[in-house]
Order: sequence, then C-alpha cells, then structure tokens
Amino acid sequence: MLASVARPKEVRAAGEQAVAGWRRGLEERVADLIRRDPERAASAVEMGIIDRNWLERPGEHPVRSATPVQVVQRFLERSVEQRPSVVNTVGLNTLQLLAWSGDDARDTAPSTVAVVFTDLEGFTRFTAEEGDEAALALLADHHRTVGPVVRSRGGRVVKRLGDGLMLAFPSAESAVLGATELLDCAPAPLRMRSGVHAGEAAVSRDDMVGHVVNVAARVTEQARGGEVLATTDVRDLVGELPGVHFGRARQLRLKGVGGSVAVCTVRPG
Repeated sequence: MLASVARPKEVRAAGEQAVAGWRRGLEERVADLIRRDPERAASAVEMGIIDRNWLERPGEHPVRSATPVQVVQRFLERSVEQRPSVVNTVGLNTLQLLAWSGDDARDTAPSTVAVVFTDLEGFTRFTAEEGDEAALALLADHHRTVGPVVRSRGGRVVKRLGDGLMLAFPSAESAVLGATELLDCAPAPLRMRSGVHAGEAAVSRDDMVGHVVNVAARVTEQARGGEVLATTDVRDLVGELPGVHFGRARQLRLKGVGGSVAVCTVRPG
C-alpha cells in the first residue's frame, strides 16, 4: 500500500515550525552572549538598540521596538544628563532640531499613554537644611540615575517639575515596572513617591495635557514616600504581571477630578 502523502498545508506548517524553533534558539544564544557583558547590555537597552523584554525573554518579544529617531532621542537625553556641557557645546537649538520627530500637529494629537508622576518626599526640608547648592547637586545626581531606568522601559522624561518628574511610557505594564524600579533611585535621605494612570492624552515633545495627566498628578499627591499608587484602570490593563503585586483597591476623592477614583498600591513581589 502506498504511503500517504502529506498535504501541502501540513508540510508548510511543519516547515514554519522548524524555522521558528531555529530562530528562537538563535535569539536565545545571541541574548545570552549579550547578557555576559552587563554594562554593554544595559547601555543597548537604554538606547533602544534592543528591547529589555526581548533580552529577558528572547523569542517571545521583538528584538527592538524603538524607531531610529527614538534611538537618537534617547542618546541625546543620555548625553545631556551625563554631560550638561553638551548643551553649551552643540547648542540648545541644534539638540532640539536633532530630537524633533516630525510634524508638531501630529506630535500633539491625542494618543494612548501611561503617565507617571514622581516627587521626592522631604526635598523642601533637605533644601532648607543643606542649602540650594546641595539641593541642586542632589537633583542632578537623581536625574542621571532616573534617566537610564526610564529609557530601559521605553519611556521618556517629558518634563522636570522641581524635585518631581512627568514621565510617559508606551504601556501600562512598562509604566508600572518603571515606577517600582524608580523607588530605588531616590537619593538618601529622601524617598520617592509616584502615581500611575493610563489613557488618552495630547502628547508633545515637552508636555502632556489631558484628564489622564491630571488624575496621575493627583494620585501622586496621595502616595506616601517609598510608595507607588496606580489607578485600577492601570491594574486592569496590566493583569497578571510577574514580580509585581497590586494591593487592595480603595476609593479616593481627588481635588479637581470629578467623582471618586479607585487606586491601589503597587509593590514588587
């Protein structure tokens, strides 16, 4: 009796499965090679040359999601943080031109974004006791520490607000992971607190406007030092996330925000 002949679709499926397995094995070997040099790996992730998710779980995520323009923007942000003299050498207008990503009208169109606000508990007292110079030095060191963490999660620093920051992330997951990691970036003896919300906002190069932004700012005001507060909207978007625990939800009445908002603490665990 003649052996049965495999159908073309089955042959194609088997071939695609074999190629996918080979590709995943190759990605795992490359990721392992990159991880052997932690400093270079961290730099590549921060710049967006490779994605952090891919490096942690190769084969399950795209190797890179940042566009070439975003890679340039991250490089410029890092350069200015590490060497502020770059602004004087190159010129602020030149840096702004290089970082420009396109049409202003398109940049300010409403888009879905995860917003994080941070501030440093005790900064006012620190400034009064230690003086303005010490406070400025502390903030400069703090910003150099925060920048790499934010960029490694695909986010960016939109604006500096005294001792606080307005941050934008591409997803609720990246915002939650970034916010919890940033708690360790608080400069001693101060503690950081932050609030997270997600939704539609008008986003430009140096600002974000919208209800989602207002909610995130007010949620931050309710957080304690060393605490991340997220809205339940964020929790629902994230779902189950390894290494992160959402506490019990509670209702808050926030100034300038109609009705109550449900929030929960977020902590590693």
